[in-house]
Amino acid sequence: MEISSDQTTNICSHCDRVIPSANIDLHYAHCSRNLERCKTCGDMVPRKHAGEHYLTTHAPVACSFCSETMDREILAVHKGENCPQRIVTCEYCEFPLPAIDLFEHQEVCGNRTEYCPLCGKYVRLRERSDHESRCNGVIGNIAGTSSDARATEREQGGGRRRQPHELSRRSILFTIAITGIAVLLGSLLFQRKTESNQVH
Repeated sequence: MEISSDQTTNICSHCDRVIPSANIDLHYAHCSRNLERCKTCGDMVPRKHAGEHYLTTHAPVACSFCSETMDREILAVHKGENCPQRIVTCEYCEFPLPAIDLFEHQEVCGNRTEYCPLCGKYVRLRERSDHESRCNGVIGNIAGTSSDARATEREQGGGRRRQPHELSRRSILFTIAITGIAVLLGSLLFQRKTESNQVH
C-alpha cells in the first residue's frame, strides 16, 4: 500500500508498520487480532500459522545421518561438511565410507603398494603422486638387490610369475572387499554402542 507524501501517518504499535492515520484504528484491530510476532525471528506471521512457521523455520531438526539435533539453518552445512557419518570417498581406492572411518581406512589403504612400470619399483599409494613427479623411468641397477635376483631368475626361465599389474588389481579388489566388511562391522558396532548409551 503506497502512501502519498502529503498524507499523515502513524506507526502501528503491534506490527511497527507505517499506516495512514485515517486507517490506523481499523488496521490495528485487524493486525492485533490476526497477526503475532515470531519470538525467534521477529517476523509478523498469521496467528493461525504461528506453530507451522516455527516448525518449518526454527524448530531444531535431527540429522538423518548421525541423529544430532541442530538448528535448521545449519543442517545443510552439517550434512555436507561436518557430519561424522556423511559418506566420503577414499582418495586411494575411491571406496565410499563414513567420514568418521576415513582416517583409519586411509592409513591402511595408503600403505598398499603398486608397481611403477617406469622404474620397476613398488610404490606406496600415499607416495604415488610424489613418486610420479620424481620418477625418471630408469630401472635401478644396484648390485645385490632382491629386485636384481628376481630379474635374474626370470631371465633364467624361472616359473611364470604374474605380472605386477595383475597382482595389484587382484590385491586392490581383495583390499576393497576386506575394507568394506570392516567398515560395515565397525558401523554396526558403533550403532549398537550409541544405542546402548542412549538407553542408559
